[in-house]
Formats: sequence, structure tokens, C-alpha cells
Amino acid sequence: MFRFESPQYLYLLLVLAALTAIHYYIIYRKKQQVKRFGDPELTRQLFLGVSRWRPEVKFWLAMVALMSFIVALARPQFGTRLDTRERSGIEAVIALDVSNSMLAEDVKPNRLEKAKMMVSNMVDGMRDDKISLIVFAGEAFVQLPITSDYVSAKIFLETISPDMIGVQGTDIAEAINLGVRSFTQQEDVSRAIFVITDGEDNEGGAVEAAKKAAAQGIRVYVLGIGNPGGAPIPIPGSGQYIIDDEGNTVVSKLSEEMCREIATAGQGSYIYVDNSSSAQKKLSEQVDRLAKAKMESQIYSEYDEQFQGFVLIGLLFLLIDVLLIERESKSTWLSNLFRRQRPLTAVSLLFFCLAAMAQTDRDYIRRGNRLMRDSVYDKAQVEYQKAIEKDNTNPISHFNLGNALLYQNKAEDAMKEYETAARLEKDKVRLGQIYHNMGVICQSAKKFDLAVNCYRNSLRNDPTNNETRYNYALSLFQLKKNQNDQDQQDQQKDEQGKDEKEEKEQQQQQQQDKKEEQQEQQPQPEQMSRENAEQMLNAAMQDEKATQEKVQKAQQQRQRKQLQKQW
Repeated sequence: MFRFESPQYLYLLLVLAALTAIHYYIIYRKKQQVKRFGDPELTRQLFLGVSRWRPEVKFWLAMVALMSFIVALARPQFGTRLDTRERSGIEAVIALDVSNSMLAEDVKPNRLEKAKMMVSNMVDGMRDDKISLIVFAGEAFVQLPITSDYVSAKIFLETISPDMIGVQGTDIAEAINLGVRSFTQQEDVSRAIFVITDGEDNEGGAVEAAKKAAAQGIRVYVLGIGNPGGAPIPIPGSGQYIIDDEGNTVVSKLSEEMCREIATAGQGSYIYVDNSSSAQKKLSEQVDRLAKAKMESQIYSEYDEQFQGFVLIGLLFLLIDVLLIERESKSTWLSNLFRRQRPLTAVSLLFFCLAAMAQTDRDYIRRGNRLMRDSVYDKAQVEYQKAIEKDNTNPISHFNLGNALLYQNKAEDAMKEYETAARLEKDKVRLGQIYHNMGVICQSAKKFDLAVNCYRNSLRNDPTNNETRYNYALSLFQLKKNQNDQDQQDQQKDEQGKDEKEEKEQQQQQQQDKKEEQQEQQPQPEQMSRENAEQMLNAAMQDEKATQEKVQKAQQQRQRKQLQKQW
């Protein structure tokens, strides 16, 4: 695909048309003046050494040079096509345990945060690999589908917490089975599932699931995190610990035996994670040992600057114009080189200087891109900011700056740059990527309504992006789930208010009946007061029993399915 980055400069071609018209008008006026002296053929013989064709050639040489510089100033670019590139890498699924037991602090700062730091370091070391994130407790679901978008992977990783799954427990088998279904269908690719857990498998079946995965060529690695001696599970924000039904403090212990069995069945390895960095090194070694098979990846090639060719053409024609003299003379080209320059030549040199100055923002962008590939995000940010100072209307500078900020976890600043880039960008493919990144930021911040709108705009511009389509569906599901949860809470409040209202009405009715009975039994105060007390006691006991039955029945209707263990 071909485009001009600054097409407004092409209007300068109209200047060439005006110069051409002026040139031929001057030639016409000269011919008219020559006719006044006599016959044109006889008059021409009087102008010895004057060439008839050299001035015309020199004019068009200067015009072509000027035209080349104008085209270079408009910055012609080629690219932006969908290419299939072969690269070496693996497909890795990270299954992260998010049960409450992962909040134990026997590994600092706690088991879950330690696991997230290890995964983050693992992602930083990836180049041509694909990664997927699965979170599990009593249930399992895909947090991030298989992708090579490491920025999204790290953003989604930061949002993981035990609150994501309502059903507690540890179902490792479900996580492995879901991981097997999360890989792509490409053949001859090394696949591995990395399960990070404390090994307290409440559901069972994990060993069998690992064997099935290994039978399909998928290795299962288990990272056991925690202390075999155990540690209490803190309740966030309360300073207390989780207790069981008998009131005893729950102590969560790492089940190394279970972890080893799963890893052996999955033809992988078991890695013990403690407060040292040895587990991170072993994890990197295991990833490196996996066979690096060729993987196909569809990428959009960037627009590549092609102004250099036009500048060279302009310089070539300009040099010929300088060396070629108008008069038929025996003087050498070297003596003519230092003659007075003509106006068109000076104008051409001026446009050449302008074209060279117009490329400075691209130089900053290229330097920033190299720094991004080297993971030096702070310095890349500086280069992109310099590019914006040179040309604030270039959407590529704002988009790349947003990426650099996003890698530094500066989501708010990145969002501002993406919004600016979206207003300036005209290319639909790049605009779709901008809205995709904006959706990732909103989704990580749990602003699912905004994320849905961003992903929808992305698909309108680039409907072929499968990652955007998945994120859109996931955000829409999360948005509806939040709405349903809010509706259930409102309904529970209404039911609770209704029960309280009915109980209050019953109490008022009992008080009213008591007053009526007292008024009717006033003639026999001592005997009737005793009978009245017994009646009231029996009625109160019956009402209390009926109320308790109603409350228990309502609680049973609203109770969700939960495992016996809540850690």
C-alpha cells in the first residue's frame, strides 16, 4: 500500500505548473522581439554560440529536480500489509491459583504476589513466544487468551486477585483441562502448562488431567509455592486470620508430594518456590529447554519512508543542470561549475533543505522504536516526546508514546496519548490497534462499559483482529455479570426489607391484640393477667419460630454453590 504522510505539500506542484507557463510565455515574448529585427532564420545566425535546445533541457532538469524534492517533502511511504512471518517460540499457558490460601505470607510479600512477580519476569524474557493466563480456585476461567501481546499480559496479570472467583477451593484438574483447550491448532509447536499453586487440591483428578495433557504432547510444569510447614491465611484489611467451622485458625501447607505427582504425570518438572531467586532461574531454564519450533504470526508491517529515492533523483538532476551550460562553448565543465547559480537551482536547493528538515521527527521515532525493542522504555519515551515536539500532528508518535507509557504502568498518561492518536489517525488498521489498547486499559481498571465501547470501535476499523473480538466478548460478559450481581443485591435488599416490614407488622398486630385482650379482661385483673401472659408467651414463641423458618428458607434460596473449604 502506498500513501503520503504529508500530502498537503503536493499542492506545491501547482507552483511547477505556474513556472512552466511563465517559462513558455517568456520564450514566446523573445520570439516576438526577434521578429522585429527581421527574418528569424537570418537573425538566428547572428547569435553565435547560442544553443537552441540546452536552455530547454536545463529548464526541465530543474523542474524534475524541484518536483522530486516536493514529492520527498510529502513523505511517500509504502507498507501496511498483512504479512505472515515465521518465528521461533513456544506456546505457554500460565495457570495461576487465586484461592484464599495464596494470601498466606510464608513467602514474601505473599504467595500470590510472589507468583505474579515470577510470571511478570517470565513475560519480560519472552520475544517470539505466545502466552495465555488462566486463573483458578474452585472454578477456572481464561483471563487472557493465547497471544503474543505482552503488554496486555502484564496488565491483566496485575488485576488478578482472589476476589475474581466466588467459588473457593483448589481445582487443579479443571485448570489443566482448560489450559489444554486454550492452545492454538498450529502443528509442530512446543506447548507447556505452568501451574502455580500451593498444591491443596480439594477436588482431585489433577494427576489424570496431567496424564491426558502429556498424551497430547503438552508438558505440565508445577511451581509449588509456600512452606510445607504451613502458614495462617490472613483476611485482607482486618488483621485477622481465616478460621474453620470449629473456630480454629486455618493453616495452609504446601503439598509438595501432590505437586511432584502432577508434574511427573505431565512429563514436566516440579519447581519449589521460596523467598530466594532460585525458582526464577529454574523456570527460565525449563522454558529455554523447550524445543523452539517455528511459529507463524500475522503482523502488519509499518509504513516505511521512501523519500530517500526522490531526494537522490532530485540531486542527480540538479547536478546535471549545474554542469550543463546554456551556450555552445569550449569551456570545461569544471569552469562552469563555479558560475553563478540560476534561480531555479536555488529554489530546488531550498526545497531540498526543507525536505531534509521534515524528516527529523521520523529519526526520533526510529530511535524510540529501537529502544522499545531493547526494553528501555523510559528512554524510548523521551525520544517519542521529542518527535511530538517536532510534529505534534503525527499519530504514530502519540501511539508509540502511549505504548512506552503503558509498559511503565502509567495507564492514565498512556490513555491520553491514545486518545490524541485516535483523533489524528486516518489508517483503519492502526486506529483499530489504538482502540484495542484503550480497551485493555479500561478492562484492567474494571471499567467494562468503556472497554466494550473501545473494543467495539476497534472491531469497526479492524474486524479481523481475533484478540479484540475475544476481549470484547469477555468485557461484555463481565459487564452483564456486574449488572446481574447488582440486581441480585438490590433484590436481596428488597426481600430483606419486605421481611422486616412483615415482622414489624406482626409485632404491631401482636401489640394491638394484647391491648384488646387487656381491655376485655380488666374485670379480673389477677387471674386474667396470668393467663394473658401465658398466651402472649406462646404466641411470641410461635411467631419467632415462623420468622426463623422464613429467614432460613430465604437464605437457602439465595445460597450459592460453594465447596466445603473456603481457602
